[in-house]
Amino acid sequence: MAGYSGLRWGAVSITGNFRENNEDRCHVDPAARFFLVADGMGGQCAGEKASELAVELISQRLAQSIDFDRDDYSRVSDAVDKAVAHANSEIMALGELDPDYHNMGTTITFLLQAGRQLYAGGVGDSRTYLLRDGQLQQLTKDHSLTQALVDAGTITAQEAANHRYRNVLWRYLGTKEGGAKVEPRAIEPRPGDRFLLCSDGVSDGTNDEQIAAALKSQPDPQQAAESIVRLAEAGGSRDNITCVVVHVD
Repeated sequence: MAGYSGLRWGAVSITGNFRENNEDRCHVDPAARFFLVADGMGGQCAGEKASELAVELISQRLAQSIDFDRDDYSRVSDAVDKAVAHANSEIMALGELDPDYHNMGTTITFLLQAGRQLYAGGVGDSRTYLLRDGQLQQLTKDHSLTQALVDAGTITAQEAANHRYRNVLWRYLGTKEGGAKVEPRAIEPRPGDRFLLCSDGVSDGTNDEQIAAALKSQPDPQQAAESIVRLAEAGGSRDNITCVVVHVD
Protein backbone atom coordinates (compact mmCIF):
# COMPACT_ATOMS: atom_id res chain seq x y z
CA MET A 1 0.00 0.00 0.00
CA ALA A 2 1.10 3.58 -0.55
CA GLY A 3 0.96 6.40 1.94
CA TYR A 4 1.74 10.09 1.93
CA SER A 5 5.36 11.30 2.07
CA GLY A 6 6.52 8.49 -0.17
CA LEU A 7 6.02 5.52 2.16
CA ARG A 8 4.72 2.11 1.08
CA TRP A 9 4.04 -0.71 3.50
CA GLY A 10 2.91 -4.29 4.00
CA ALA A 11 1.87 -6.17 7.15
CA VAL A 12 1.35 -9.81 8.20
CA SER A 13 0.43 -11.36 11.57
CA ILE A 14 -0.07 -15.11 12.09
CA THR A 15 -0.67 -17.35 15.08
CA GLY A 16 2.12 -19.75 14.02
CA ASN A 17 2.46 -23.48 14.59
CA PHE A 18 2.82 -23.61 18.35
CA ARG A 19 0.25 -21.23 19.84
CA GLU A 20 -3.52 -21.48 20.13
CA ASN A 21 -4.20 -17.74 19.81
CA ASN A 22 -2.47 -14.69 18.41
CA GLU A 23 -1.32 -12.30 21.15
CA ASP A 24 0.47 -10.04 18.64
CA ARG A 25 -1.08 -6.87 17.25
CA CYS A 26 0.06 -4.57 14.47
CA HIS A 27 -1.39 -1.24 13.40
CA VAL A 28 -0.80 0.98 10.39
CA ASP A 29 -2.14 4.51 10.65
CA PRO A 30 -4.39 5.11 7.62
CA ALA A 31 -2.36 8.20 6.72
CA ALA A 32 0.96 6.33 7.24
CA ARG A 33 1.97 8.70 10.03
CA PHE A 34 2.92 5.81 12.34
CA PHE A 35 3.29 2.03 12.47
CA LEU A 36 3.06 -0.17 15.60
CA VAL A 37 3.78 -3.80 16.53
CA ALA A 38 2.92 -5.21 19.99
CA ASP A 39 3.50 -8.68 21.44
CA GLY A 40 1.28 -9.49 24.43
CA MET A 41 1.98 -11.90 27.28
CA GLY A 42 -0.11 -13.42 30.06
CA GLY A 43 -2.42 -16.39 30.63
CA GLN A 44 -5.52 -17.17 28.57
CA CYS A 45 -6.60 -14.02 26.68
CA ALA A 46 -4.59 -11.58 28.83
CA GLY A 47 -1.76 -11.14 26.34
CA GLU A 48 -4.23 -10.39 23.56
CA LYS A 49 -5.91 -7.76 25.74
CA ALA A 50 -2.59 -6.11 26.66
CA SER A 51 -1.34 -5.81 23.08
CA GLU A 52 -4.76 -4.64 21.89
CA LEU A 53 -4.86 -1.93 24.60
CA ALA A 54 -1.30 -0.80 23.86
CA VAL A 55 -1.93 -0.38 20.14
CA GLU A 56 -5.31 1.31 20.65
CA LEU A 57 -4.24 3.75 23.38
CA ILE A 58 -0.85 4.66 21.90
CA SER A 59 -2.43 5.22 18.45
CA GLN A 60 -5.05 7.56 19.92
CA ARG A 61 -2.50 9.58 21.89
CA LEU A 62 -0.03 9.91 18.99
CA ALA A 63 -2.79 11.04 16.62
CA GLN A 64 -4.01 13.65 19.14
CA SER A 65 -0.72 15.03 20.42
CA ILE A 66 1.71 15.22 17.47
CA ASP A 67 1.72 17.80 14.70
CA PHE A 68 3.09 15.43 12.06
CA ASP A 69 3.91 18.27 9.68
CA ARG A 70 5.99 20.36 12.06
CA ASP A 71 6.98 18.75 15.35
CA ASP A 72 10.68 18.37 16.17
CA TYR A 73 12.52 15.74 18.21
CA SER A 74 11.71 17.14 21.65
CA ARG A 75 7.98 17.41 20.93
CA VAL A 76 7.78 13.98 19.32
CA SER A 77 9.80 12.38 22.11
CA ASP A 78 7.59 13.97 24.77
CA ALA A 79 4.41 12.83 22.98
CA VAL A 80 5.73 9.27 22.64
CA ASP A 81 6.72 9.15 26.32
CA LYS A 82 3.27 10.32 27.40
CA ALA A 83 1.47 7.91 25.06
CA VAL A 84 3.51 4.93 26.27
CA ALA A 85 3.18 5.92 29.95
CA HIS A 86 -0.60 6.28 29.54
CA ALA A 87 -0.92 2.82 27.92
CA ASN A 88 1.35 1.36 30.60
CA SER A 89 -0.72 2.73 33.49
CA GLU A 90 -4.00 1.56 31.90
CA ILE A 91 -2.63 -1.97 31.38
CA MET A 92 -1.36 -2.09 34.97
CA ALA A 93 -4.69 -0.79 36.31
CA LEU A 94 -6.76 -3.36 34.42
CA GLY A 95 -4.37 -6.10 35.54
CA GLU A 96 -5.00 -5.15 39.16
CA LEU A 97 -8.78 -4.79 38.78
CA ASP A 98 -9.58 -7.94 36.78
CA PRO A 99 -8.19 -11.33 37.92
CA ASP A 100 -8.36 -12.60 34.32
CA TYR A 101 -5.80 -9.98 33.32
CA HIS A 102 -3.49 -10.27 36.35
CA ASN A 103 0.19 -9.82 35.40
CA MET A 104 -0.59 -9.21 31.73
CA GLY A 105 1.91 -7.23 29.71
CA THR A 106 3.03 -6.37 26.21
CA THR A 107 5.94 -5.09 24.20
CA ILE A 108 5.61 -2.21 21.74
CA THR A 109 7.76 -1.02 18.85
CA PHE A 110 6.99 1.89 16.56
CA LEU A 111 8.06 3.87 13.52
CA LEU A 112 6.55 7.32 13.01
CA GLN A 113 7.14 10.27 10.72
CA ALA A 114 6.93 13.92 11.71
CA GLY A 115 8.53 17.07 10.35
CA ARG A 116 10.31 15.17 7.54
CA GLN A 117 12.03 12.90 10.06
CA LEU A 118 11.35 9.28 10.98
CA TYR A 119 11.45 8.10 14.61
CA ALA A 120 11.89 4.54 15.88
CA GLY A 121 11.72 3.12 19.39
CA GLY A 122 10.08 0.62 21.67
CA VAL A 123 9.70 -1.12 25.00
CA GLY A 124 10.44 -4.84 25.40
CA ASP A 125 11.96 -7.04 22.70
CA SER A 126 9.84 -6.32 19.64
CA ARG A 127 12.23 -4.68 17.21
CA THR A 128 12.55 -2.11 14.45
CA TYR A 129 15.28 -2.60 11.84
CA LEU A 130 16.58 -0.43 9.00
CA LEU A 131 18.08 -1.78 5.79
CA ARG A 132 20.14 0.99 4.14
CA ASP A 133 22.79 0.58 1.43
CA GLY A 134 22.58 -3.19 1.89
CA GLN A 135 23.36 -3.03 5.63
CA LEU A 136 20.84 -4.14 8.27
CA GLN A 137 20.81 -2.20 11.54
CA GLN A 138 18.66 -2.84 14.62
CA LEU A 139 17.33 0.58 15.64
CA THR A 140 15.74 -0.53 18.93
CA LYS A 141 17.35 -2.14 21.94
CA ASP A 142 15.92 -5.26 23.59
CA HIS A 143 14.89 -4.82 27.22
CA SER A 144 15.79 -8.45 27.95
CA LEU A 145 17.95 -10.08 30.61
CA THR A 146 20.34 -11.39 27.96
CA GLN A 147 20.82 -7.92 26.44
CA ALA A 148 21.55 -6.60 29.94
CA LEU A 149 24.16 -9.36 30.33
CA VAL A 150 25.68 -8.43 26.94
CA ASP A 151 25.79 -4.76 27.96
CA ALA A 152 27.53 -5.73 31.20
CA GLY A 153 30.10 -7.79 29.26
CA THR A 154 29.03 -11.00 31.05
CA ILE A 155 28.11 -12.84 27.83
CA THR A 156 28.72 -12.26 24.11
CA ALA A 157 26.06 -11.38 21.56
CA GLN A 158 26.57 -14.85 20.05
CA GLU A 159 25.90 -16.50 23.43
CA ALA A 160 22.83 -14.30 23.91
CA ALA A 161 21.22 -15.65 20.72
CA ASN A 162 20.70 -19.09 22.30
CA HIS A 163 20.65 -18.15 25.98
CA ARG A 164 17.89 -19.68 28.12
CA TYR A 165 16.85 -16.22 29.36
CA ARG A 166 16.76 -14.57 25.90
CA ASN A 167 12.96 -14.13 26.05
CA VAL A 168 12.85 -12.94 29.67
CA LEU A 169 12.16 -9.19 29.80
CA TRP A 170 13.02 -6.75 32.57
CA ARG A 171 10.95 -3.98 31.00
CA TYR A 172 7.62 -4.08 29.16
CA LEU A 173 4.21 -2.38 29.32
CA GLY A 174 2.40 -3.61 32.42
CA THR A 175 5.34 -3.00 34.80
CA LYS A 176 6.60 0.07 36.68
CA GLU A 177 9.59 0.27 34.32
CA GLY A 178 7.26 0.19 31.31
CA GLY A 179 6.34 3.86 31.63
CA ALA A 180 9.92 5.20 31.69
CA LYS A 181 11.31 7.42 28.91
CA VAL A 182 11.45 5.76 25.50
CA GLU A 183 14.16 7.93 23.87
CA PRO A 184 13.26 7.31 20.22
CA ARG A 185 15.92 7.43 17.52
CA ALA A 186 15.58 10.05 14.80
CA ILE A 187 16.39 8.96 11.26
CA GLU A 188 16.74 11.19 8.21
CA PRO A 189 14.85 9.09 5.63
CA ARG A 190 16.54 8.30 2.32
CA PRO A 191 15.00 6.90 -0.85
CA GLY A 192 15.52 3.13 -0.81
CA ASP A 193 15.40 2.79 2.98
CA ARG A 194 13.51 -0.32 4.10
CA PHE A 195 12.22 -0.69 7.65
CA LEU A 196 11.00 -3.80 9.45
CA LEU A 197 8.95 -3.77 12.66
CA CYS A 198 8.50 -7.23 14.17
CA SER A 199 7.61 -9.29 17.23
CA ASP A 200 10.19 -11.74 18.59
CA GLY A 201 8.43 -14.46 16.60
CA VAL A 202 10.41 -13.11 13.64
CA SER A 203 13.76 -12.63 15.37
CA ASP A 204 13.57 -16.08 17.04
CA GLY A 205 13.04 -17.86 13.72
CA THR A 206 15.40 -15.92 11.46
CA ASN A 207 18.80 -14.23 11.46
CA ASP A 208 20.01 -10.84 10.24
CA GLU A 209 21.29 -12.27 6.94
CA GLN A 210 17.89 -13.79 6.10
CA ILE A 211 16.02 -10.61 7.03
CA ALA A 212 18.39 -8.45 4.97
CA ALA A 213 18.11 -10.78 1.96
CA ALA A 214 14.29 -10.77 2.12
CA LEU A 215 14.13 -6.98 2.40
CA LYS A 216 16.60 -6.54 -0.47
CA SER A 217 15.03 -9.04 -2.86
CA GLN A 218 11.37 -8.00 -2.60
CA PRO A 219 10.45 -4.70 -4.28
CA ASP A 220 6.92 -4.92 -2.85
CA PRO A 221 6.68 -4.42 0.95
CA GLN A 222 3.68 -6.77 1.32
CA GLN A 223 5.58 -9.56 -0.42
CA ALA A 224 8.59 -8.82 1.76
CA ALA A 225 6.47 -9.09 4.93
CA GLU A 226 4.97 -12.39 3.75
CA SER A 227 8.44 -13.71 2.87
CA ILE A 228 9.87 -12.82 6.30
CA VAL A 229 6.96 -14.49 8.12
CA ARG A 230 7.44 -17.66 6.03
CA LEU A 231 11.17 -17.65 6.84
CA ALA A 232 10.46 -17.33 10.58
CA GLU A 233 7.91 -20.14 10.46
CA ALA A 234 10.28 -22.41 8.52
CA GLY A 235 13.06 -21.46 10.96
CA GLY A 236 11.14 -23.03 13.85
CA SER A 237 9.74 -19.92 15.54
CA ARG A 238 7.60 -21.11 18.44
CA ASP A 239 5.64 -17.88 18.88
CA ASN A 240 3.13 -15.72 17.04
CA ILE A 241 4.84 -14.06 14.07
CA THR A 242 4.15 -10.46 13.09
CA CYS A 243 5.92 -7.96 10.89
CA VAL A 244 5.35 -4.64 9.16
CA VAL A 245 7.65 -3.64 6.28
CA VAL A 246 7.90 0.04 5.27
CA HIS A 247 9.65 1.30 2.13
CA VAL A 248 10.81 4.87 1.57
CA ASP A 249 10.43 5.78 -2.13
